[in-house]
Amino acid sequence: MTILKTDVAIIGGGAAGFFAAINSAELNPALTIIIIEKGKNVLNKVKISGGGRCNVTHAEFEPKELSKNYPRGHKELLGPFHQFMTGDMMSWLEEKGVSLKIESDNRVFPTSDSSQTVIDCFQREVDTYGIEVKTQTGIEEINPIDNQDYFWELKSSKVIIHTKQLIIASGSSPKMWKLIQALGHKIVDPVPSLFTFNITDPRIEGLSGISVNAEVEVFTTKDRGVTKQRLKTLHSSGPLLITHWGMSGPCILKLSSRGARIFNELSHQFQLKVNWLPDHNIESLKSYFEDLKTSHPKQLVYSAAIESLPKRLWKSLLKYIDIDKDLNWSDINKAQLQNLAEVVCESELHVNGKSTFKDEFVTAGGVDLKEIDFKTFRSKLHDHLFFAGEVLNIDAVTGGFNFQSAWTSAYICSQEVSRSF
Repeated sequence: MTILKTDVAIIGGGAAGFFAAINSAELNPALTIIIIEKGKNVLNKVKISGGGRCNVTHAEFEPKELSKNYPRGHKELLGPFHQFMTGDMMSWLEEKGVSLKIESDNRVFPTSDSSQTVIDCFQREVDTYGIEVKTQTGIEEINPIDNQDYFWELKSSKVIIHTKQLIIASGSSPKMWKLIQALGHKIVDPVPSLFTFNITDPRIEGLSGISVNAEVEVFTTKDRGVTKQRLKTLHSSGPLLITHWGMSGPCILKLSSRGARIFNELSHQFQLKVNWLPDHNIESLKSYFEDLKTSHPKQLVYSAAIESLPKRLWKSLLKYIDIDKDLNWSDINKAQLQNLAEVVCESELHVNGKSTFKDEFVTAGGVDLKEIDFKTFRSKLHDHLFFAGEVLNIDAVTGGFNFQSAWTSAYICSQEVSRSF
């Protein structure tokens, strides 16, 4: 079998792999670089991100604030973000001809609204530097070799590659994690992250498409080995989207990311408490309703406009607690007011499973962060081995943050790799 020899081999033809290759070549154009991808196509996640528009990063320009969006990796990424941040990535893309825009929620997209713009940019850079891309090449073995010139041997059914520096940017690949384990690294067991909640409940039935700013918290009435102390950390706020299958939107997706491991322990079965009017609690809302009794005594409760609460949701909550459609504010009694305040501020719903958020499946798990030097993203176990992107036990909430950790880790890898020659 043919043996290919190269300065830098990168396993994984995704965002981190391409970015590491391009920056390594840009810093040291004399390097020979090979990207190895097991699939037929490269940059698949870039293509589908943001509904095909590619949410390249997030307009958060303070490293400390940015790191808070990473349930796993927030401490470790703080230093790297001081080296390469969101603004650096935006500048890099703009310099390569990719015009960007910041949307109202601070997500950053190409002005073309097409992920192909980013893919074309990366492909141009790869072609410019003569970086070889080998697709449909699955690596079956990774072996250290004792050689003065080359330190790693990569075996596939098609080719053997000897390389001086190895960057693994293979994403959430169980097969690659096994090969990494064989090199002595610990792999934190992967669990799903960034998912929506399956909920069947009359309060939200038939309300698909309604979005409301809400506050949610998690609790469970069954002892599944998850302490109440751990559950206290699971709360979120922001836009909540009611769907055909339950709940989604930034509020839920942030929560699913932060609680990925706990939700997995609970088999994605738990209770969710929703406050549909986060500016109120039960007592303040009761007081608000008492004012309505005085100021609008003859108004029907069903026809009331309750601050930012969508009218269809309001009517559904009233129906759930058996408020008569002909009841006006003057005739509502204390027990009904109490029930109404509770259903608005503390609706308890049962979550019965999860669904993948669009096609953007994210995994919590990967190479144990204790075994990585975050000044270089080099393995602490092997001098000539680096990791970038989702292969590490790093993941983030939705909004371009997962891509940013890929860009940052890949960029810092490339700095170190290019300096080693």
